[in-house]
Amino acid sequence: MVAFTEIPVIDLALADDPGTKPQLLRSLRHALLDVGFLYIKNYGIPAELTQEVIRQSKLLFEIPEGEKLKIEMKNSPHFLGYSKLANEITKEQIDWREQIDLATELPAPGKDEPRYRWLRGPNLWPNDEVLPGFRETFTEYISRMSLVSTNFTRLVAESLGLPSTAFDEFFDPDQQHKLKVVKYPDLGELGSAATGQGVGPHKDSMLTSYLLQVTSHRGLQAQNSDGVWVDCPPIDGTLVVAIGQGLEALTQGVCVSTTHQVISPPPGSGPRFSVPFFQGVSYGAKFGQMDLPTSVLAMKDDSRAAKTDIGLTFKHEMFENIGEATLLNRVKSHRDVAERWYPDLLKVVDIKNEELRKQLSVS
Repeated sequence: MVAFTEIPVIDLALADDPGTKPQLLRSLRHALLDVGFLYIKNYGIPAELTQEVIRQSKLLFEIPEGEKLKIEMKNSPHFLGYSKLANEITKEQIDWREQIDLATELPAPGKDEPRYRWLRGPNLWPNDEVLPGFRETFTEYISRMSLVSTNFTRLVAESLGLPSTAFDEFFDPDQQHKLKVVKYPDLGELGSAATGQGVGPHKDSMLTSYLLQVTSHRGLQAQNSDGVWVDCPPIDGTLVVAIGQGLEALTQGVCVSTTHQVISPPPGSGPRFSVPFFQGVSYGAKFGQMDLPTSVLAMKDDSRAAKTDIGLTFKHEMFENIGEATLLNRVKSHRDVAERWYPDLLKVVDIKNEELRKQLSVS
């Protein structure tokens, strides 16, 4: 199989016409099976809302530092809130970005619920007097993007020859979706300490994620099966969709989740801003519970896997369900939150990392 060298662009408006929908489904199937990354256009978000999301995203990082720290993520057991520059870790290296994590607004779970359910909960919002309209804008955007992601996942199912509702069982009635607003300072602003890792090589969790590239910077890259990094430059009117590890696991590897990274902007180019939306999935969903016909399983091609040491977060032998896997992954990425709310799980992560280092040193 030939490794991809560019990211496909798919026009979702083709799904509205029975005459063009088969063409859409063929293009989507290629993206799912052979790339794991794609652009979508005509996805149904009003241009006015997108522009307000862009405006508010930039304003967020201009509010006083003290206001940001009031909503710092370490104050939330749900991993929601503001993260200072260089506070998150990917592949054991610092990510040089500043961000806020938001989600569908939900109450905190009860004390008797499984621990992984604490991934769900209320947001920490900026003060509306300091940043008027921010909460309203992003509440609406998250709500609308939840519909975009549901509709897209149904097209995914159809492209594989499954009923459009094939993935519906993996969503909660009150499903919580998540979103980040991210600022990547340029290397000139960061200084000599920065490594150029905006966010390190990784695969997204859950089923699908949708990235709004706010500024014109390049920097997002996807890795093909030859290990080559392919640029994903901003294209006006599109979102970049990444297939998540959850979808790869549920389809038993038929859909491919692609490793990707973000490179810090070059000196003098100014900060890069982006808004990724992450489609939620029921944390109680179990691996391998999807009964796939042989016609779908026959599409799997192991040669697509990128030549990288990024392993699946979702491993059947390690976790009972998606919630357990996701919680441990969040603990690994946000040590300050884990130290306050999940110190026992942080010890587990550290032990596993040390065991891996020992194995690598022996080999």
